[in-house]
Amino acid sequence: MELLSISKLFGLCVFAYLLGSIPWGLILTKKFAAVDIRQKGSGNIGAANVMRIAGLKFGLLTLAGDALKGAFPVWLAVMVADSNDFRNEIAISLVALSALAGHLYPIYLKCKTGGKGVATAAGCFLVISPVAFAIMVPIFIIILCWSKRVSAGSLAAAALLPFAVWLFTFSKIMTGCAVVTTILIFFRHMNNITRLLSGTEPVIWGKRGK
Repeated sequence: MELLSISKLFGLCVFAYLLGSIPWGLILTKKFAAVDIRQKGSGNIGAANVMRIAGLKFGLLTLAGDALKGAFPVWLAVMVADSNDFRNEIAISLVALSALAGHLYPIYLKCKTGGKGVATAAGCFLVISPVAFAIMVPIFIIILCWSKRVSAGSLAAAALLPFAVWLFTFSKIMTGCAVVTTILIFFRHMNNITRLLSGTEPVIWGKRGK
């Protein structure tokens, strides 16, 4: 069994941050839709806004790209660690949070106009706890279909994530990582929360609520 060395951990965290910083939504919409997604809709570079502005295909491509930039570095960390030692759990959590930080504060965009972290977090926890991920997906879909709002589904899934991770890993460290992830997602959704409470949050389909 191998413990991640400080140098390997540092390298993986840097790699995760740089990969997480890739703004797939902005890249895809600029290249194929000739628009700057930051100037359209909600101004967010995530999949939901891309779907509204550029269509379902580019929204799904953005979703996949954002999820993979969370899943891949975490998978690499798991492969390198090759152990469930608590120190490796800390290392894997740091890599996951580095990928998430890259998405939220992308260096390629001067740490501004990042996404809201849901897809990248989903990719991270697909590797960390596949069962917890599998539970979050239907929760997201159910709340999305009920509310017609992506933000509502995202917040519901994020809120329940730490409980699911604890239930299926019994790891205090991984659960702590999930708690930090949830806090970051809620922080990035503060404007959405305000609009949800006031009934002005845009819907993903149909007419906007009053």
